[in-house]
Amino acid sequence: MLRAKSLRGSLMYSELSVLFRRRRTWAMLFTIALIPIFLAIAVKLSGSTLPPGEGPPFLDRVSQNGLFVGFTAMIMAIPLFLPLTIGVVAGDTIAGEANTGTLRYLLIAPVNRARLLVVKFFGAAAFCLAATFTLMITGIIIGAILFPVGPVTLLSGDVVSIPAALLRIFLVAIYVTISLLGLSAIGLFISTLTVIPVGAMAATVVVSTVTQILGALPQIAVIHPYLISYYWLGFADILRNPMDLTSMLSNLLLQLAYIAIFGAFAYSRFTTKDVLS
Repeated sequence: MLRAKSLRGSLMYSELSVLFRRRRTWAMLFTIALIPIFLAIAVKLSGSTLPPGEGPPFLDRVSQNGLFVGFTAMIMAIPLFLPLTIGVVAGDTIAGEANTGTLRYLLIAPVNRARLLVVKFFGAAAFCLAATFTLMITGIIIGAILFPVGPVTLLSGDVVSIPAALLRIFLVAIYVTISLLGLSAIGLFISTLTVIPVGAMAATVVVSTVTQILGALPQIAVIHPYLISYYWLGFADILRNPMDLTSMLSNLLLQLAYIAIFGAFAYSRFTTKDVLS
């Protein structure tokens, strides 16, 4: 029992260590951090205030309160930048090991395949958490440097203190992290289908893009609640008073369903796959 727990712990530590030692990982996190920085600099240099409702949500409030930099940057990053980085990490989970010839040695360790899949998924989930918090924390810092920071006016019109606003920022980052977990499971499954990491990465990003396109078509509105991207921008209820976490719960249940379905697909594929490299 202790040996099994030790093995799981060492395997998880090894996975996270390898993931966060890669230059590619830090390059992606650095790129994500540039989103709120460029956004804040652009608003600062423009020297003008947008009329309410123009541009991305909250953009008109950035110059009035720097805490809105993180919110606006998150909305800009969710459709493309965050899914792109998640696709790279999740698509590389199994295919990357197979491509470099280390997968066979991992399974000889001995590490059973189900445990390896779980570790790989949690590695991708850790990157989701790192990516969203990198964006939000960078947004708070650059916003505080370039703009005044004070009590935040919520979407409901209520004004909350800075600590209360920071709590909501934290919850939004958690919400977006949850939103990306289903995509991580899809990427893990696709990664078991090939030994070419780039192919798995590209396919994962394509899935993200296609679901968002389908979500924009009113003709198929009946399937919208089942699309992986349906709740991605649904954190507006966190920015109202009283705070409503119903959307977060619905998002969590949807992502758990995708994790269960594509986790099962990945397990079925990986446990019957001949590992030759």
